[in-house]
This record gives sequence, C-alpha cells and structure tokens, in this order.
Amino acid sequence: MDKKTSLFSGNITFLELLTLIFITLKLVGKISWSWWWVLSPLWIAGLVGIVIMLIAKILSDLLDKRT
Repeated sequence: MDKKTSLFSGNITFLELLTLIFITLKLVGKISWSWWWVLSPLWIAGLVGIVIMLIAKILSDLLDKRT
C-alpha cells in the first residue's frame, strides 16, 4: 500500500500528542483533573474550527450582499 493512501501515516499533531500526554497522566494518577479537561485539546480545537467557519460564513454573506 502506498504511504499516501494508508489509513495511518504515522504523523501525530501537537494536539493529539498533548491529549495522549494528558490521558496518560490521568490514568497513572499524576493529575486529578476532570475528564473534560483531560480531553480539552480535542474539543477546544473543534470549537475553534467551528468559530472560524462561522466567521468565514458571516464574512462571505456580507460580501455577497455588497455586490
């Protein structure tokens, strides 16, 4: 299988690494955070993406109304 078409390329993003670190620390008892905060890099990134898409949509709508 070609590297470009494989399901797992071996690359890991900063947020994925941070999430794995937080999960590991939670499971070994080094942090006593809620699971909401342990998984926060994932949901915060999702919220930022949604906000960016909403801003882009609003700007697109505003520019369409001007023309």
